[in-house]
Amino acid sequence: MAGTIFVINPNSTEAVTAGIDQAVEPLRSVDGPKIACLTLTEGPAGIQSQRDADSVVGPLLKRAAGLENEAAAFVVACFSDPGMHALREQSRHPVLGIAESGVFQALTLGQRFGVIAILPSSIQRHLRYFGAMGVMGRFAGDLSIGMGVTELSNAEKTLERMTATGKTLRDTHHADVIVMGCAGMARFRRPLEEALGVPVVEPTQAAAAMAVGRVRLAAA
Repeated sequence: MAGTIFVINPNSTEAVTAGIDQAVEPLRSVDGPKIACLTLTEGPAGIQSQRDADSVVGPLLKRAAGLENEAAAFVVACFSDPGMHALREQSRHPVLGIAESGVFQALTLGQRFGVIAILPSSIQRHLRYFGAMGVMGRFAGDLSIGMGVTELSNAEKTLERMTATGKTLRDTHHADVIVMGCAGMARFRRPLEEALGVPVVEPTQAAAAMAVGRVRLAAA
């Protein structure tokens, strides 16, 4: 199948891209489409504020423009979906954002979704986005683990905090499905789901799966 789904990590942390690459591996097949995970080297180490998110839009659009002729679709692999709408205007291919896709998948898995954020400063940005998406009627809560993107490399500490936060969302805020609010959390979906006993959405998987479906159906 011609064309590649480019999953672009807008931060410059290669470990995050490696985790994303591992997370989307089950979506790869011998008959395509190919899935390539890329790092935006011009980006900050982590997108942890609105300023960070806004700063990567220009470089992201430039990188995607250079890939346009090879692409079958694009996935913006940051939970702020920076540049997603602009990239949809720029590209002739499907463009998926992981926050939008992750939330929409969550709505098919439960009645009320909760989000695990990295830092408290991320929450207001998420709330603005969810409000714009029109999904607040099924929103349970958004709680942070108090760790920055680069700190997520400490797997034991990260999973411990994500589990505790997920239990609070489940038991206190009555979330029946959890969305991981950062692409850097990708490798923790399965152990977190096992610990919580409710569906857990890894948003890059959600976006990439949607992209694969769009590409394959277009070629059918």
